[in-house]
Amino acid sequence: MSERPLHVLFLCTHNSARSILAEAILNHIGQGRFKAYSAGSSPRENQQPNPLGLQVLEHAGISTAGLRSKSWDEFGQPDAPHMDLVITVCDNAAGEVCPYWPGQPATAHWAYADPSAGDGSEAQKHEAFRQTLLALHRRLSLLVSLPSEKLEHALLQGSARELAKS
Repeated sequence: MSERPLHVLFLCTHNSARSILAEAILNHIGQGRFKAYSAGSSPRENQQPNPLGLQVLEHAGISTAGLRSKSWDEFGQPDAPHMDLVITVCDNAAGEVCPYWPGQPATAHWAYADPSAGDGSEAQKHEAFRQTLLALHRRLSLLVSLPSEKLEHALLQGSARELAKS
């Protein structure tokens, strides 16, 4: 692997919950080998990260600095970072036609239920976010622990897709 960290983009529809959690977790545990980003296929106007997501991240000791909801269009710009891996974390975004990603990064889909969906109590909603954080953390820990040769471009897509089964 090169000296540059592996750039990973997490996609969801609104970029307010799952993709934000994944970005923060991977940047926290990535040990400098990974640089995570997140975006949405169609974030709402003035979309912000879900406050419950930010709370569970902070409670877990994971920085929320710089987290913001944004469109995936930002990552198609000429000055955007080159992605090595693009992972959809919601079924809606996985079914959409993605923009062209320069460099043809590896892709994978890791399905997670939307923790912001539902009409439960505040405690139930908080627990849904906590469970999503734990599930993402477990899978991202496996990604981070992969040996360098499994992260080479030629093998990255297979490695990322295998983790979807974890």
